[in-house]
Amino acid sequence: MHNRKIIIAGGTGFIGQELIKFFGNGNDLVILGRQAKNQANNRNHYSDLAADDLLRTRYVQWDGKTAGAWAAELERADLLVNLAGKSVNCRYTEANKQEIMDSRVNANHALGAAIRLCKKPPALWINSSSATIYRHATDHAQDEFTGETGEGFSVDVCKQWEASFYGESTPATRKAALRIAITLGEGGVLIPYFNLLKFKMGGAQGSGKQMYSWVHKDDLCHAIGFIHDHNELDGTFNVAAPNPVPNRDFMTALRKATGHVFGLPAYSWMLKAGAWMIGTETELVLKSRCVIPSRLLQAGFSFRFPYIGPAFEDILKAVPAKQYSWFKR
Repeated sequence: MHNRKIIIAGGTGFIGQELIKFFGNGNDLVILGRQAKNQANNRNHYSDLAADDLLRTRYVQWDGKTAGAWAAELERADLLVNLAGKSVNCRYTEANKQEIMDSRVNANHALGAAIRLCKKPPALWINSSSATIYRHATDHAQDEFTGETGEGFSVDVCKQWEASFYGESTPATRKAALRIAITLGEGGVLIPYFNLLKFKMGGAQGSGKQMYSWVHKDDLCHAIGFIHDHNELDGTFNVAAPNPVPNRDFMTALRKATGHVFGLPAYSWMLKAGAWMIGTETELVLKSRCVIPSRLLQAGFSFRFPYIGPAFEDILKAVPAKQYSWFKR
C-alpha cells in the first residue's frame, strides 16, 4: 500500500503510533491531534522511517469537536482512521466517564461533518471501537454474528461510539467499525504487567479462568490494510487473535517469554485495592473477554500471530530486559 493519502485522527496514542510506523513508508500521512508537533519531534520519534517519508508525515491540530480548518485535509483521502477518545485507563469518576463518552461521540460528529464538506470525500472511514462491547463470557466465544452485548459503562460507551459513527451520513465513503481486543506491543497495556513481573506478582489474576482476548499490534495494522484493500468489506469487524486464552495461561506465557520461573497470584481484592492506588479500573483483567474474528477469517485474512506465545516472543525482541526484571540490566 503506497502513494496513498491517509488521515489518522487521534494518532498520538499507542495504536496511532504503530499505524504511523506501519503506513509511514511511501504514503502521505496527516495526523490529527490536540497539539501540533513540529518536524524535529517527528524525526526524533520515527528514526526507522526514511527522511523522505518523514517529510510526508504532517501533524495538524484539531479540537475533536468541530469541523474547523483541519477539515480540508480530508479532501481526496484514501483512508481515514479514527482513534480519538480519552483513555479509559483512569478511575471512572463522573467527570472522567463524561469525557470518555463525549470525546468519542464528538470526534465522530466532527469527522462526519468534515467529510460532508469534501468535494471528494475519503474513500474509506475506519473507526475504532472495543471488543469489550460483548458480555462477560466464559461459556462460548463471541463473534460478529451471534455475539451478545454486555452491560455497564464500558459497554454503553461502545454502543454510543458505534451508533454515532454509523449515524453520520457519508454515502460516498465506505465505513468499517473495528471492535479491537487488547492490543499487545512494546508499550501500552503490557507496561503494568511488566511491573507486576518485577515484583514477582506475575501469577494469575482473580480466578485466572477469565478469558483474555488480545491482538498483536502488527496484526491490527495489517487488518486495517486488509480492509482498505478489499473494497467489498464494510460494517463491523472483531479485531482479535483467533485464539483467546484464560488469564492464567496468558500470565504463564508472559512469564515464560520473560524468563520468570514463577509469579504470585493477585486475588480480586488485591487488584481492586491496587487499582484504587494507581488510579485505574480492574475491568481490564477481571472481565472475561472471549472474542473471535469471524468476519476477518471468512474474508481470508491471515493472522501473523494467532497464538500468544510467539506473539510475546516477537514483542519482547524490542523490549529491554530491565523493563520486566530487576536482575536484567
